Amino acid sequence: MSIRPEPEPAEPGLTAIMSERRHLINLAYRLLGSLADAEDAVQETYARWYAMTPPQQEAIASPGAWLTTVASRVCLDQLRSARAKRERYVGEWIPEPVPEPTEWLGARSGAAALDPADRVTLDESVNMAFLVVLESMTPAERVAFILHDVFRYPFNEIGGIVGRSPAACRQLATSARRRIAAAQAPASPTAQQAAVVRDFKRAWEAKDIQALVGLLDPEVTMVADGGGLAPAALHPLEGREAVALAYANIARAAADMTLVERTVNGQPGLVGMEDGVTVTVFAFNVAEGRIRHIWAVRNPEKLRPWTTAG
Repeated sequence: MSIRPEPEPAEPGLTAIMSERRHLINLAYRLLGSLADAEDAVQETYARWYAMTPPQQEAIASPGAWLTTVASRVCLDQLRSARAKRERYVGEWIPEPVPEPTEWLGARSGAAALDPADRVTLDESVNMAFLVVLESMTPAERVAFILHDVFRYPFNEIGGIVGRSPAACRQLATSARRRIAAAQAPASPTAQQAAVVRDFKRAWEAKDIQALVGLLDPEVTMVADGGGLAPAALHPLEGREAVALAYANIARAAADMTLVERTVNGQPGLVGMEDGVTVTVFAFNVAEGRIRHIWAVRNPEKLRPWTTAG
């Protein structure tokens, strides 16, 4: 699962430094669950690099390792302050969804293509169910786990980032793995997930409540994120009858919304579009042939990569 890049040469030239950007974006997105926050963290990392004098830069044997360390510390600080931000957030907070690399349509302004260096590499460490579990971890647990289990950094390096001993970092990563094991059921094969999501789309479009009920796990949970900027349920909805009825009602109320099958964080999902603009991204957790979780992201600030240019 490691996507750690090859070591860069010691010469801290512009090309060598900027070639680290995609690695840093991938790291920061997994640590923060937000592409916008990841971009800010990477920008701050580069600001600190260029705040140094040339002799200071030249004294750093591995600029790539320095950038990773600084970016990780910046993300750790953001995670520690995230609790207060989340308390002020309107409704539920869901990690920012990302599309397939070939489907990145928007940018910060929504008017130009997103820099390829800002595209997130998709693997099992970015599926929505995984990111949601990461949100339950302490900042130190999350950093230790992502750096070690995803990016294969040794615990002695991680210890210097989180301010803990290597043994303590090992325990943090072990605790994080337990959280993931307890929260996640084995996912269905991708082809089966795609078939279930496709059937859900058809049943939803047909407003067929019984068909929807049949596709949902008895204890299914639906969570929506509007961030106070788009209409969305403020609290999770549980139970397949309640969720099926809710989506049938949404289908009636949002008659102008078109559903399109898309890959969301590396797994089959749906995108809701109105007048060619993405208004909702739906991520699913499918296990044993039934939908166990639905995450509906409606906050327009989290839909920038999904919004068509202009």
